[in-house]
Amino acid sequence: MQLRLVERVEDISPEDFKKNYYDPLTPLVFSGLAKKWPAYSKWNWDFFKAAVGNQEVGIYNNVKSDAYTPVNRADSYMKFGDYIDMIRNGPAEWRIFLFNLFEHAPSMIQDICWPEKYSKGFVKKFPMLFTGGKGSVTHLHFDIDLSHIFHTQFIGKKRILLFPHEEQHKLYRKPWEVLSMVNFEKYYDSENNKLDFERFPALKLAKGYELVLDHGETLFMPAGYWHHMEYIDSGFAVSLRALQPGIGGKIKGAWNLFGMRHLDTLMKKTAPCWWYNYKKGKSLTEGTKVLESLTVSHCRSN
Repeated sequence: MQLRLVERVEDISPEDFKKNYYDPLTPLVFSGLAKKWPAYSKWNWDFFKAAVGNQEVGIYNNVKSDAYTPVNRADSYMKFGDYIDMIRNGPAEWRIFLFNLFEHAPSMIQDICWPEKYSKGFVKKFPMLFTGGKGSVTHLHFDIDLSHIFHTQFIGKKRILLFPHEEQHKLYRKPWEVLSMVNFEKYYDSENNKLDFERFPALKLAKGYELVLDHGETLFMPAGYWHHMEYIDSGFAVSLRALQPGIGGKIKGAWNLFGMRHLDTLMKKTAPCWWYNYKKGKSLTEGTKVLESLTVSHCRSN
């Protein structure tokens, strides 16, 4: 894989952000944006326990989905306060995602500031909390609604791998899903990673970015970007979603949510093994096509 570091800024003008990052769909880390929010100094594990500790939440392990895995089905359930105790006291490879914290504690919405000088179209009813114990993994995927994401880390650090949406066939996307066939767990560890370049050879050609996101830092993740995340420490983050300004992006996002996802769920229920094998074969075929086209281009240029 061909990876480079994501650029970082303490601050940036809206004009420069739009020209150099928003319009060309290039990720960026804001080092100073969230440090102005009350949440930066106010939010911690004890604060969350007091606010929503009795709320039951779905938790997820590190196992990649298979032919029978329903979309977004939790692997277990527990009280949020008990979950916090579990992950703060030691390595615990369990995570929470798409938890609408503010639905249960509406006053906490005042602790963040929507970065509207950088983007319009924020979906203010759905700011989502993502929490993970040390060692937990969010496997490579892109967000189904194709929104722009401003993802702010609180407590701890996590490692993030990013790829533009158009790299999908080098990443062996599963057709009718937002997931990759490839397991990127510990991709950075030359001895212990789970990458299989023999099975997925086009992966070597994928061009992307990597970074470590620390407390108070905000990652701008453009619409459709593939992302893989690993928690270096137990921590949590909040994602603020902004719809794409053009009608095309909104239509594609709506189709993914209400068309593609429901068809995939139906097929997983009615013919899971056949459907999985079909998607696996299609994914491998598309990867081979990428390799062949690049080989032909290389030969012609020489």
